[in-house]
Amino acid sequence: MVQNVLVTGMVLNAMPIGEYDKRITLLTKERGKLVAFARGARRANSQLLAATDSFAFGEFTLFEGRSSYTIAKASIQHYFREIGMDVDATYYGFYFLEFADYYCQENNDEREMLKLLYQSLRALISPSYDNRLVRAIFELKAMAINGVGPNVFSCHCCGQKETLSYFSVKMGGVLCGGCKDKSPDPVLVDAATLYAMQYILYSKIEKLYTFTVSAKVLAELEREMKRYLKYYIGHTFKALKILEEADHFSG
Repeated sequence: MVQNVLVTGMVLNAMPIGEYDKRITLLTKERGKLVAFARGARRANSQLLAATDSFAFGEFTLFEGRSSYTIAKASIQHYFREIGMDVDATYYGFYFLEFADYYCQENNDEREMLKLLYQSLRALISPSYDNRLVRAIFELKAMAINGVGPNVFSCHCCGQKETLSYFSVKMGGVLCGGCKDKSPDPVLVDAATLYAMQYILYSKIEKLYTFTVSAKVLAELEREMKRYLKYYIGHTFKALKILEEADHFSG
């Protein structure tokens, strides 16, 4: 029996199927990540042509069949077209979509990841924020949402909350000066870097993109998140690889 389902979500990716159709992946508030087919969405006069592009955020009416969903109509609130006007923002945006696609699951509560994704894309199109900082914030908060975020509020070994100066990826958190030698990979971090990490992990998603940091703090955040993701994920994201290769040649 076919049922109509109304969901709010964002298109993570879209791929052509047949001559005129699309197969899209949606991240939704109601049903987590799901795959749906958009019949005729590649026709020039289709109402679903733009609504089924990556980054499109809004309400989607789906027909739920026995083994798949079909998009009947969509009401898009934000297309995030501004992202496509900047090459770097485009790759950062696609990286965020890839990250969400990699971690999120069907019929799982993915409301926090959807909210983070939406707010992070808004930050990308704002001239107030460095895209590198947006990336570091997104990565750290996303790892926490998915249960693998670091402990940056107390020493991993002794539990004290003072003199926290070292970060250990392999131990998954911070260390005080007296315990740093117990870690196989302690790295000294600035107090402002630690505070930024604490703020990111403690704050509600709506309040994440309300601060800036110094060049030194940004560099340390980037360094530690790169080490952390490599250790806990070890997955190669296509958009991120292209972005880092572009940074390498431009640098």
